[in-house]
Amino acid sequence: MAALVARDIPAGAFVNLGIGQPTLIADHLAPDAGVVLHTENGMLNMGPVAVGDDIDPDLTNAGKIPVTELPGAAYFHHADSFAMMRGGHLDVCVLGAFQVSSHGDLANWHTGAPDAIPAVGGAMDLAIGAKQVFVMMSLFAKDGSSKLVPACTYPLTGRACVDRLYTEYAVFDLGPRGAVVRETFGLTAVELVARLGAPG
Repeated sequence: MAALVARDIPAGAFVNLGIGQPTLIADHLAPDAGVVLHTENGMLNMGPVAVGDDIDPDLTNAGKIPVTELPGAAYFHHADSFAMMRGGHLDVCVLGAFQVSSHGDLANWHTGAPDAIPAVGGAMDLAIGAKQVFVMMSLFAKDGSSKLVPACTYPLTGRACVDRLYTEYAVFDLGPRGAVVRETFGLTAVELVARLGAPG
């Protein structure tokens, strides 16, 4: 999935990668794409995951995994980082999710369960501030139910903010018309619709 998302990020875009699966995208971006990765903790031009002697404990991604810096990297205050997010300066953000509605509503910070630990982070700021919001998630929950739903049942992060959903079975465009399949993997479109229960 990370390679698919990396393929679809426009050259020269300023991009934030959320915690979890989205952090893997950094390792799939072509060096000549000119994509500039932004981090909430105050870095522009983040590179791929660091290994060996390249590890610097002060340089981490959203998942606190050590990363590299690319030529021209810049550092700034946490407040400035959020100003970039809220001010519409990011072209794309890629987030994980618990649920996404077919119209682009996002639920990714809390399952609503009494014992669940909420994790808001910067997702709300990214969801409303980025020009495009992509989500990477597994399409089905452990019980087999679809996480692409007609309406989210978990607390919302943002309404009608997700433009595209990447899953292991399909890529969807989301919006007022509902979910539109762009491509499928391992299932035909007919099989996919049957398994999803055709969310509107």
